[in-house]
Amino acid sequence: MALDWLVRDNTPKDHNLFGDQFFGTTPPCTMFEKKPLLDPKGNVVEGLYSVWITLNNPEQYNSYTTQMVKGVIAGMHRASMDKSVVAVVFTGAGDRAFCTGGNTKEYSEFYTRRPKEYADYMDLFSGMVDGILKCRVPVICRANGMRIAGGQEIGQACDLTVAADTASFGQAGTRAGSTPDGGSTDFLPWNLSMEQAMWNCISNIPWSAYKMERLGLITKAIPIKRDKDGNWVRDPRVITDKYVDNGEIVYGEMKTGEEAKKAMDYLKTLKTDWTQLDNYINGMIWTLANLFPLCLMKSVETIRIKKRFWWDNTKAHAIYWLAANMNMDAWLGFNAFNTQKETGSSVIDFLEFRRQIAKGHLYDEELAELVLPKPKK
Repeated sequence: MALDWLVRDNTPKDHNLFGDQFFGTTPPCTMFEKKPLLDPKGNVVEGLYSVWITLNNPEQYNSYTTQMVKGVIAGMHRASMDKSVVAVVFTGAGDRAFCTGGNTKEYSEFYTRRPKEYADYMDLFSGMVDGILKCRVPVICRANGMRIAGGQEIGQACDLTVAADTASFGQAGTRAGSTPDGGSTDFLPWNLSMEQAMWNCISNIPWSAYKMERLGLITKAIPIKRDKDGNWVRDPRVITDKYVDNGEIVYGEMKTGEEAKKAMDYLKTLKTDWTQLDNYINGMIWTLANLFPLCLMKSVETIRIKKRFWWDNTKAHAIYWLAANMNMDAWLGFNAFNTQKETGSSVIDFLEFRRQIAKGHLYDEELAELVLPKPKK
């Protein structure tokens, strides 16, 4: 060949920044695992993989500690730099929760009243959202259970969501002493009407997986429960057998009252089976594997830009406000939540709090004594 005199180095470069110290297997930790790509018949495809990044803290509903946040950042980057990876599956351990946000024990016992420490932590949190939004392969959120508060926010940063139909989705900040500024106030107005986004952000009322699917906020809700005869059972707590009742859409709404209690009792008798959900995700990854990777990611990134537009405009100042708030509402709210075993309540006395604020009371220990729940006798 005419250019055979040119010297070429064909040794692949390692562009990964992070070592194994950010991952683990013992809770609380973030787990990183490469799984072989499977074809539609379940056969292993040699040399191609998906990466599973798992929040492993099931006893605390997969709430992320500082070290776990580092693990997600490291995992997204490692997956991005591995050319054998087709997609990332981001999930949680167990069947109760994908993630319920930041670890409230760590928040209350260390970060409250340490605003500079929390600003540094929030910089890591921001990096976790950024890591998801700039991952070089598509990110699928496998919502295996509750996706609440910060869990809802990092889940929304993902490109696609496939959910257990027993999962619930929503916010918790305005009852816990914080705000949904980790992404929800940015992402939801793109996907919902302004009023729906507003109510979802401030009310803390969770939505079912079926309601999320109906509104186009997730790709698919899939049953994960079987009865004693092996039959698949949809989440019995959710109305899934009709769309309209007296002109009102009720499909996907949660049952209430005695109906809800009976449904919960029945749910406890059912067994968890991930087969349908994981087969659906494997099918999605197979579809992605049979696309031009650069064309695929150009398309993904162009859609992500819409998510990043407002996120990038608000994330910097959110860090500092949330840090300052650790001296105020968060100090009360997170400590109330963290002591609920001792008090029997996870929230402050909001009415007394409002009365004291109306009187001009300082944010001090006396205010805390007045509004925090008292230990049980």
